[in-house]
Parts: sequence; structure tokens; C-alpha cells
Amino acid sequence: MEFLNKLELRGVVGRADVNTFNGSHVCNFSVVTEASALDREGNSVVEPTWFNVTAWNSIPGLQSLDQVQKGLWVHVIGRLRIRKYTTAEGEERTSSDVLARRIEIIPREDMGMQPERNY
Repeated sequence: MEFLNKLELRGVVGRADVNTFNGSHVCNFSVVTEASALDREGNSVVEPTWFNVTAWNSIPGLQSLDQVQKGLWVHVIGRLRIRKYTTAEGEERTSSDVLARRIEIIPREDMGMQPERNY
């Protein structure tokens, strides 16, 4: 049996920055997803969850990392990476992000009944 670390997200891009690091292009962006649940009174509550995503160089599904822009709907396939580090003040912290292997931009006409979000 092989190990599996696969994460699939479909949501809206928050911030998006493309930079160059050691000669390679990297895009760091956030994606928000939503889950609906009922509160104690039976009212529908929408819970947003934010994910940090990192994409390096050319990614299948994109012509350029510059295509990833705030407000777009995307479908991201990648793996979860968790890193532990110590701050300059000596505090231990944990950071998690998604390393993208594939990114698809979802055209507005394919969003169906999904409402527009302004995150």
C-alpha cells in the first residue's frame, strides 16, 4: 500500500502574490472554502476556512502563475505540508500550507448557483 497525502480545494482566491525565489517563480495565495451547518437555534451558519497555497513555476492547468488573482474561483489539487519553526523570540510555531500540483481557474459561467463572494 502506498502513502497518500492529497488535498483538493474549490473556493475563492483571497490574496495572491507572484515572486521570484532563487530563479524560480512562486505564487503564494489564499483560498477560502465554506461549510454550512445549523446552530443551536436551527439557523444556517456558513463557516469559512482559509488555506494558504504555494505553487512553483509551471503548474498543470495554468499558462502562467500570474493568472491566479483575487476573487477568482479555483480548483486546487496538492498536498498538505506542515512545518514547525522557532521565532526570534524563542516561541515554537506551526505553519501549514498546500503545495499545489494542479490549479484550474473555474469560469464564472461554470459556477452554477454559487454566489459571488467578496473576501
